[in-house]
Formats: sequence, structure tokens, C-alpha cells
Amino acid sequence: MPYTTDTPLHSSVIQLTLRSLLPVMLLLINCADPKAVVDPADSNAVVFDVPKGASGKKVGLLLEEAGLTTSAWNFTQVLKDQNITCIKAGKHEVRKSMTVLEIADSLCDAPIADDVAFTVLEGWRISDIDQALAKKGWIKPGEYKSLAESKQVELPFEITSPTLEGYLYPETYMVPPSQDRFSAKRLIERQLTTFHNRFGKPNADALGTRSLHEVVVVASMIEREEPTDKYRPIVSGIMWKRLDSGTPLGIDATSRYTLENWSDDKAFRAILKNPSDVYGTRVRKGLPPTAIGNPTQSALEAALNPESSAFWYYLHDANGVFHGGRNGAEHEANRAKYNVY
Repeated sequence: MPYTTDTPLHSSVIQLTLRSLLPVMLLLINCADPKAVVDPADSNAVVFDVPKGASGKKVGLLLEEAGLTTSAWNFTQVLKDQNITCIKAGKHEVRKSMTVLEIADSLCDAPIADDVAFTVLEGWRISDIDQALAKKGWIKPGEYKSLAESKQVELPFEITSPTLEGYLYPETYMVPPSQDRFSAKRLIERQLTTFHNRFGKPNADALGTRSLHEVVVVASMIEREEPTDKYRPIVSGIMWKRLDSGTPLGIDATSRYTLENWSDDKAFRAILKNPSDVYGTRVRKGLPPTAIGNPTQSALEAALNPESSAFWYYLHDANGVFHGGRNGAEHEANRAKYNVY
């Protein structure tokens, strides 16, 4: 007789298979994973707000909705399994790279204070950022500077520069406005992550023969040298052309970098042609050892995408307008014409 699904043997096999799988199914149903992670590579800080009176189940649903946990059920079950009842209402900083237990621990910490905006201006040096933070009373003078210059933070990507100058992305960051809650280390790590997400990763395959360090240093000079986006690619082309030909850059901004006060003209003139100044691009060939500030996206893009031109020199008139020179004679003529010395 033909074999059909109604055959007693087939029914017995199904029943036997189900009985053997039942313990495994029950184990999977009841077993939560405290080490579950949404995205191990995403270390961006996210502020998560726990509503007042929210149950563990409600918190799990909100975390799942925000994409901060693999499932609301898993989070809630871990709370039950670990007997975690300390979650506090308020704002907490969490990351997608955290495990369920790490997120629960963060939510059990004291909530962060209401944040305020802190703006890192374009071109600011490490020392400028440090002074601004110290002036607000959030750090002791030199605290931010020490961390950034020694690179004593968690780096989200390889940085070959001896300091973090150039990689501290200028942006407005929301931070806790008190010394006991503010963390210079955390701000630096956020700046590095912002740099990586906005410029480093998207352009990883576009560097060509240039290193990221070279592009960042050139971008920092462009930030200081050319105020308008229109001319930044041209200035970039002039810089790269001089570098590639072994011609000194002759950029005064590099010599100002080490001054306590950028606008101190007396100190600037004293150091301008000092052969021992490693940032002196009038007397030294090649790039300075580090960036001379933290460039914006516009300057970074210009450094990565230089525009070829006939110019080897440039200057700006009293209104900040760019004027290029094809040779030394044209440059001197421009200096006389626009009274730039």
C-alpha cells in the first residue's frame, strides 16, 4: 500500500521528534542572554530617558523602540534573572555596544544632569578648548590638554599623530554643566567618534597615496589660511603642490600654533624664522609634526580634494579676498597692490 502522511509510523516519528526537541525549545524560551549586544562596533553615546514609575517591562520596550537592546523580552528577563531592581528615573548615557547587563548597570547609576550646549569652534587648538572648559569651571586648567596631548583616551580608530590635535571635531556637544559630572575624557572620545563617523569612515577608501595624518594636517592649515569654502580647494592644491615639490610651505599660521596667544604679533615675529621651531614652515620643508588646530568638514574635504591651478603663492587683501600668484614676481606684485606684508 502507498506510504501516506496518515501512516502510523510517520505519526510516531513526529511525536518522538517533538518530545526530543521539547526540552531544547523550553530552554530557549526561558533563557535570557545578559551579554546580548545590538552593535559591538557602535560606541556612540545615546542619552536614554527612563520615565518616572516605569516598570522593567516598560523600560525594555522603550529600549527596544530606541534600538538599544535586541529585544524587550530579553532585557526584562535579564532583570528578573539577575534580580535587578535599582533602575532610576531620569537621563542615562548608554551605547549600542553595551551588553544588556552593562545597560542595566548604567540605568542604575545616578541620572545625568540636564545637559547644556558646549561649542568647539572651528580651528580651535587643544589649548583653546582646554581654556574654554576651564573658564566654565568644568575642568581644572590643563586637564583636557593633558589627555588630548598624551592620547590617554579610548581611540575609535588608529591615530598616528603624536597628539590628538586635528581629530577633535569642532561641533556643538551637549554636556553636563558641572565639574563633578563633566568628563574631559568622555568629551574627547565623543569628538573622535564624531570625526570618525563624519569624515574618517566615509573617506577611508578615498585617501589614495595620502595618509589620514597628512590630510588632517593640511586641513588644519586650510582652516586657518582660507576663510571661504570657494577657495579652499585651490589653497589645498597650492599646499600639496609645494609639499610634493619639496618647496617650503611658507605658512605663517604654523608658527603661531605654539604661541599662548595666537594673535601675539611680537611673539610671532620673534619665532617666525627660528630654525629650531619645528612648526616653522618658512624655513623648514614638509609638514609640521601635528595639525595646528581642529578643522571643519569643509577644510577636511578641501584637503582631500585639492583643485589644480597655476598658482604657487596666495595672499588675502584687507577684505579677506583670495589672490593667487603664479610665481614669486606675481606674488610680490600682489603684496604691493594689496599692501600685504
